[in-house]
Amino acid sequence: MPSLLEMLGCRYPIIQGPIGNMNSPDMVAAICNAGAFGMLALGFIRELDDARRLIGAVKERTNQPFGANVVLMNPQCGEILKILAQSGVKTVTTSVGQPGDIYPLIHDLGLKGLHVVLSLAHAVRAEKSGVDGLVVVGAEAGGLRSRKPESSTMVLVPLVSDAVSIPIAAAGGIADSRGYRAALALGAQGVQIGTRFMVSRESGLHDKWKDAVIRCTDGGTTLLPVQKVLMTRAVITPALEKLIAEHPHDLEEALQYGDRIQAWDRGDYENAIAGAGQVGALIKDIPSVKHIIEEMTS
Repeated sequence: MPSLLEMLGCRYPIIQGPIGNMNSPDMVAAICNAGAFGMLALGFIRELDDARRLIGAVKERTNQPFGANVVLMNPQCGEILKILAQSGVKTVTTSVGQPGDIYPLIHDLGLKGLHVVLSLAHAVRAEKSGVDGLVVVGAEAGGLRSRKPESSTMVLVPLVSDAVSIPIAAAGGIADSRGYRAALALGAQGVQIGTRFMVSRESGLHDKWKDAVIRCTDGGTTLLPVQKVLMTRAVITPALEKLIAEHPHDLEEALQYGDRIQAWDRGDYENAIAGAGQVGALIKDIPSVKHIIEEMTS
């Protein structure tokens, strides 16, 4: 069985968290050129030409291996996987769905796949479904979450490590060399990094979003209900704090008013949701991705 690093084919077992707002070929290539594994976020892309354009743009900027995340509930998932394989991509991550139906295609295309899991039960089922590895995401991570009770990275990673025989990458609460070393000690072969890469020089996120993360303190994020069965973790900005106080019983409905996620791209601070993991409390600067990777692996 290949190790995580063998599947990635890069210098360091550090995977870029595939955050949609960071879907920049410049960002992906910079991470690859610094020795880690850059990832495009193709999960919710519906136009196949958009996928081809993004993949081609990354290849113009780096000759290092990179990958992409695909969301299994996306009707275009299979076609996106074919485009990735044709482009020379070797490893992908899959999320939000049951992997059993898609992994025969992934393997027929000559790809390796890491499935994103939020619980021990999901990890065990994913291994039985034939996935090649796992991204094990603790409750403190940013991004979409389930509405079920979840365990922290410190608990979930060793639980999964003890229960499966395939390589795993840890995600959630990792921003520096301390978190990186801790993940390896817990049984992971590498890590997936989202929030720390969000707040970097190469990140295309709006400066106000980066500033919101830097200003985040201990306990400065919360889970917000979205998409009926999912949650997302966000920084508690003054505007969000006010919204939560005014809508204690209909927060999910209140969050639907206005284009809150895209508001960051417009700099509309009062109406935006600043997604981030709890590890934002540790982030106090905006270095290059090369500096982040070198410090993490030092």
